[in-house]
Formats: sequence, C-alpha cells, structure tokens
Amino acid sequence: DSDPVMAQSAVVTHLDRRAVRLLPDAAFGDWARALHSVLEGHAFPARRLREWTLLKAIAGGGSWSAAELASASDWCQRTAVRSPAPDEALALLAASARTRPVRNAAARRLHRRATL
Repeated sequence: DSDPVMAQSAVVTHLDRRAVRLLPDAAFGDWARALHSVLEGHAFPARRLREWTLLKAIAGGGSWSAAELASASDWCQRTAVRSPAPDEALALLAASARTRPVRNAAARRLHRRATL
C-alpha cells in the first residue's frame, strides 16, 4: 500500500493473526527473531512484535520484568489479562495497569482463581 499507515496496519493485522497461532508453539521464538530485522525502522509493527514476545514470555514462564509489563501498551495489557498469565502478572496489572478496565479485569481473574 502506498499509504504508510495503512501498510503498517496491514502488517500488524497479519502479525497478530500469525502470533496467535504460533504463541503456544516452540517455533514462536524463531519466527519472532526472523521478523525482528524485517520490522526494524517501523515503530508500530516492531512494538507489537516486542509485545507478542512479552506475552509469550509471561504465558510460557519465560523471563519478563514488571517494568516491561507496566509500560506495555493498553492492547498488550488487555491481552495479557485474557491470556494464561500467572498470578504475578495479574497482580501487577490489578495494581498498576494503565486503565481501570484492565485493572478491574485482572483483579476479577485473580479473585476467581482464589475461589476455585
């Protein structure tokens, strides 16, 4: 597409669809590393890839930091609440997510887990 915004939006849509399918797969890391260099210089798609990588680390027990999740986009924080995130990530989001709906959703998930 000749419109850069539309082109980046199309790339992110494709990236999102592919990431959802690959997230539970071991091939996710290779895929993300291959895309990293392709997306260099394209801020929005590169950030989305970093956030998918963060979500993979959170859900898969990988290495992630509270600061990284706290500074993630609203989209990433909403997605993390809906993912199989550990209690540690949900507690962080319940306490300090950027938006009230994400804080509330994280708190509800934590409460449900505690009552099961």
